[in-house]
Amino acid sequence: MNTASHLCNATTSLLLIVDLQQRLSATMAADARERMLKNTGILLHAASRLEIPVLITEQYPKGLGTTEASILDRLPAHSYKFEKTAFSCCAAIGFTSVLESTGRTQIILAGLEAHVCVLQTALELLRLDWQAYVVEDAVCSRERFRKGNALRRMRQAGVVITNTESVLFEWLSDASHPAFKDLSGLIR
Repeated sequence: MNTASHLCNATTSLLLIVDLQQRLSATMAADARERMLKNTGILLHAASRLEIPVLITEQYPKGLGTTEASILDRLPAHSYKFEKTAFSCCAAIGFTSVLESTGRTQIILAGLEAHVCVLQTALELLRLDWQAYVVEDAVCSRERFRKGNALRRMRQAGVVITNTESVLFEWLSDASHPAFKDLSGLIR
């Protein structure tokens, strides 16, 4: 893994929303689900404003439904969607090709479930020599202990565990950034 800097950078980041689908998210605890949706929305707004590419995946949409409407409504024009059956996003047809074509090296992950698709994707990204960042307040699992276990396991493997506010301010880098007022207002 490239460890030159563990700070997220808007020019090298890409946002990956993993399987944030209606039927799957409905099985999450209500408070965790709402926190995840809110923080993913903040990340999407910032990615759109800062022209950060967005990739989104859907795990077997025929069975698990499509992406949450609140997320689809916020997708920027520069986003790509992949359907998959494998748990790692890296196995989706065309996924790694699109990832490579962006030239981005820092992959910021949000979505479901932390201990399955998010974990497998993050570990695979590391294996393929990308930097993987998991936004802990924008991922969840049906059971909290599984999320906690997944976050510990990913951290031990070299994934950077971060949070929405840290990502946002690292992308901005400086209070003089033209988008500072708009984006900092999202977390107040």
